Amino acid sequence: MRATTIHAPFDLRVEDVPDPVVKETTDVVVRVLRACVCGSDLWAYRGESARQPGQRIGHEFLGIVEETGQDVRGFAKGDLVVAPFVWSDGSCDYCAEGLQTSCPNGGFWGGTVGSDGGQGEAVRVPYADGTLVKLPADAASDDHLLTALLALSDVLGTGHHAALGAGVKPGSTVAVVGDGAVGLCGVLAAKRLGAERIIALGRHTARTDIARRFGATDVVAERGEAAEAAVCELTGGQGAHAVIEAVGTEQSMRTAVAITRDGGAIGYVGVPHGSGTGLDLSVMFDRNIALRGGVAPVRAYIPELLPDVLDGTVDPSPVFDLTVDLDGVPGGYRAMDERTALKVLVKP
Repeated sequence: MRATTIHAPFDLRVEDVPDPVVKETTDVVVRVLRACVCGSDLWAYRGESARQPGQRIGHEFLGIVEETGQDVRGFAKGDLVVAPFVWSDGSCDYCAEGLQTSCPNGGFWGGTVGSDGGQGEAVRVPYADGTLVKLPADAASDDHLLTALLALSDVLGTGHHAALGAGVKPGSTVAVVGDGAVGLCGVLAAKRLGAERIIALGRHTARTDIARRFGATDVVAERGEAAEAAVCELTGGQGAHAVIEAVGTEQSMRTAVAITRDGGAIGYVGVPHGSGTGLDLSVMFDRNIALRGGVAPVRAYIPELLPDVLDGTVDPSPVFDLTVDLDGVPGGYRAMDERTALKVLVKP
């Protein structure tokens, strides 16, 4: 089969690789119908996260089950499934608690040499019963719905995780730091959870237009202290009850702390790159600001979010603004790195 591999910073290749096969009795092989490029993939693309030459890449996909191991009980050949961005055994204490990202037998697609990545024609899925979620078969023929369902593999669940960490509830005021796909899905999640006012912080009009479509009531285009002042003015000097941090840098975390209302909370899901230095614990202590978040256990959220995506109550598909085939994946990375694309959809 063909799959995307990374060899060095800015050096992605679509190459012939061995076809995936069932190796363990709990495996399945999935033929990929939809995949995408994540903002976190760009850290590897830029060389800021280490990868071995030839390592696979991509962690968001859905597709059709092609082959099953003899101990797989929940899936059969021909099933349409979506994969969260980590695999998990579904039987450990962490999985039982809904924290599949801490499963001792789990792993990230393409995270190690030898594991398949989502940006290819097929994927071997370990622990299929604990990892995959079955989708309605007729969704396979609905292009728009397939695209929306793909967001369940990562960005929609990650936005939801951030909203929960920030304590979003009906009637609350929410601020979202970051106008990438995760931040926009944080807006969508906040609206779904009943937020009354949602302030989106972002400078790119195409993205903030999506934020408004997803439920943002206000947009702040400034950065740094100017952004803090703008949110302060919008909230009568108090700040937001709940703040979603979806970037992961020092500046974004400083902004998140500054715009949180006393007694409020920050839900952080931006992959940290220097963001630890943006935290002043004495300020958070004095103002009773809570910090919750981390790697989103999206497998725990898919059953809750899936019905709303299926009936159109929640439609995250607008975050995909560029579509490529497998050969177009390297160009898709360039487009996201240059910020000419928000999130790239891949149709192998």
